Amino acid sequence: MTTDPAAQPFLDPGTLAGLRADAAAQLEQVVALRHALHRTPEIGLDLPATQALVLDALADLDLEVTTGTGLSSVVAVLRGASPGPAVLLRADMDALPVTERSGEPFTSERDGVMHACGHDLHVAGLVGAARLLAARREQIAGSVVLMFQPGEEGDHGARLMIEEGVLDAAGERVVAAYGLHVMSSMLPAGLVTSRPGTLLAAADTVHVTVHGAGGHGSMPHLALDPVPVAAEIVLALQAMVTRQFDVFDPVVVTVGRIAAGTTDNVIPATAHLEATVRTFSEPVHALVPERVQRVCEGVAAAHGLTVSVDYQRGYPVTVNRPDEFARVGRLTTALFGERAFLEAPQPISGAEDFSYVLQQVPGAYLAVGATPVGADPTTAAYNHSAQARFADEALAVGPAVLAALALDRLAQG
Repeated sequence: MTTDPAAQPFLDPGTLAGLRADAAAQLEQVVALRHALHRTPEIGLDLPATQALVLDALADLDLEVTTGTGLSSVVAVLRGASPGPAVLLRADMDALPVTERSGEPFTSERDGVMHACGHDLHVAGLVGAARLLAARREQIAGSVVLMFQPGEEGDHGARLMIEEGVLDAAGERVVAAYGLHVMSSMLPAGLVTSRPGTLLAAADTVHVTVHGAGGHGSMPHLALDPVPVAAEIVLALQAMVTRQFDVFDPVVVTVGRIAAGTTDNVIPATAHLEATVRTFSEPVHALVPERVQRVCEGVAAAHGLTVSVDYQRGYPVTVNRPDEFARVGRLTTALFGERAFLEAPQPISGAEDFSYVLQQVPGAYLAVGATPVGADPTTAAYNHSAQARFADEALAVGPAVLAALALDRLAQG
C-alpha cells in the first residue's frame, strides 16, 4: 500500500470530467489568444505587447494582478473560497530571433522574431487554466499563483521573478509548482510525458582564448601557434567527458565555434573556442568548471602557451519530485486515458529556467505533444526551427492538466 500523498485521488471523476469538457469548450477562445500572441512575438525581458495581451485576457477573472518592475512579467493570484496553501502555475512568454517560415496563416508580423518554441501556447494555455480554475473558485481551499514569465530563452527570467517575490505572491511560500512545454515534434498532439528526477539538463557556456605568438606560416618554430593547441583542446575535452565522468551521469561538451587567423600564411596570436556544456546532476554540474579549466590550461601549458577560460553558468538541472511526477501521470490518465501519458525513459539534454523554481519548491515539469495533426512526429520541424508548427489541439490538454494539478494539490491540503 502506498503512503505517497500525491498518489491518492484528491479529485473525484466528476471534477475531472468537468475540466476535460470545459477545456474543450473554451478551446476556440484560447486558440484565438494563441494566434494573437503568435502574430506579435517579442524577445527577452521587455515584452510590453505580450504583457498587455495577458492583462486583457485576465481582466474579467477577479484576480489579484501585479506586474514586474525589472521585467515585463505578470503575476496573478486566484483566491479560493476558503483558506489553504498556495500553488504556482507558470508560463514563459518570450519568442526567439528567428525569421518565420512556417506558412501559418497567423504568422509573425515582426521581421526576424518568431514564437518558434511554442511559448505562445504556454501563455494561452495558462490563461485557459486560469479560466478553468476561476470557474471552480468555490471548491478551492487556498490560492493559485499564475506566473507569466519573460526571458526564458537565456535571460534567466524565472530567477529574476523569484527575486521579485513570485513564490510568495499569495502571502506565503507556494507549496508546489507546475509548468509545461509543448513540442512541435517527437510527440503526437496531446500526448503528455515527464519523468521523476532529472528531466532536463543544466546548460553552461565556455569561452576559451588560447594565447600564443604570431608569426609567418612558413616558420612555425619561430612562433607560438595557438591553432593546433585549440584543436587539441577540442579533442581533450571529449576525452575528459568519457574518462573523468560516469557514463550513467553524463557530460556533453560541444564546441560550436572556433575562430582564429586572417589568412592562410599568417600564424595568429590567439585562437578562440566557444562550447556548450550539458550536465544532468547537480554534483556533476558543480565539478565541470574546474575540470574544463584544468584540461584547457594543461594542454596549453604542454605547448608553452597560456589560456583564458571564461566559464559561464547557465540554467540548473530541472528536477521533478517523484511524488509530483506521480501526480502528473495519475491526473493525465484520469483526464484523457491510459494512452495519454508516457513516462520518458531518459532526460532531455535541453535546459529550462523553471529549474530555478523547482530548486526552491517541490513540483514537476512536463511536456505536451503539439506535432501538427497528420504530421510525423519523427520528421516534423523541431522547436526553434523557422518551420516549426504547433497543433492548436494541444490547448485542449495543457490547460486541463495544469488546472487539475493545482486543484489536486490544494485538495491535498
